Amino acid sequence: MNDTSFLTQTHVYFKKIFRIAMREKAWKFIIFAAIISFIVASITGSDMYKDFDKTNSGFFTLTSACIWIGIFNSIQSICKEHEIIRAEYRQGMKISAYITANVQWQALLCLLQSVIIFGICCVFMDFSKSTHLLISPYLENFITIYLLVFSASVLGIMVSSLSGTPTTAMTIMPFVLIVQLIMCGVLFELEGFTEGVSYITLSKWGMNSFGSVADLNSYKLAINEPLHEAKVLVENYSAMPKPNDFYDHEVSRLLLSWLWIVGITFFNAVVSGIALKIKNRDS
Repeated sequence: MNDTSFLTQTHVYFKKIFRIAMREKAWKFIIFAAIISFIVASITGSDMYKDFDKTNSGFFTLTSACIWIGIFNSIQSICKEHEIIRAEYRQGMKISAYITANVQWQALLCLLQSVIIFGICCVFMDFSKSTHLLISPYLENFITIYLLVFSASVLGIMVSSLSGTPTTAMTIMPFVLIVQLIMCGVLFELEGFTEGVSYITLSKWGMNSFGSVADLNSYKLAINEPLHEAKVLVENYSAMPKPNDFYDHEVSRLLLSWLWIVGITFFNAVVSGIALKIKNRDS
């Protein structure tokens, strides 16, 4: 393969990955995504768009599910083939082409999963209660779901590239998920260093995307209480959520969140390639 171009190698490896995926019953990832999204949507869907807490919690659960599904797609995809990669690298395999082919396969798989996830969510969640920013809240929420699942899959590729064995990768996976859950800013208020770290997590930008589309800042904890009960509103005023700049219902906020997710995806893909080159530098 020494004289084979990057594009040719990418095409060859994509077909190889596709064949392996079909042989290993890749449809199980679709079923897994359907089951997880059904559980999440059926439990949280009825309470969505009622008040800030319920809507925020619902989007947090959906964000976590998308990241979990994405990482599960690819966490063992590279490390289980380290010996094959080493042998083919000696014969002229371009690491960049191999990583690109894996990313392309994940892009296709994640698209199918996202369609399933979004379809199930539409059954239980009334996305029409959000006002559109770009085109429609349906499309904006679908794009957010797809970006999260796909970016999490590329994160899984990076972890798999850095791991020596599938066992190591599966051991690291819970820690990666915990960081994503903690650093999104929903469970805990982040300040200083932790707030800075949150900027490189998918969960933060996924929540910001969903929150921006839904205009979460317009929701109050007492939103369902009668407006004429002034006393109740005054008593609950201190419990109203503080406005979050990243939940602003603005096109610029939504695009910024999407751009961060795309940037993190690209960074993880690059790190994956560097990690494999370092592992095979003596080959």
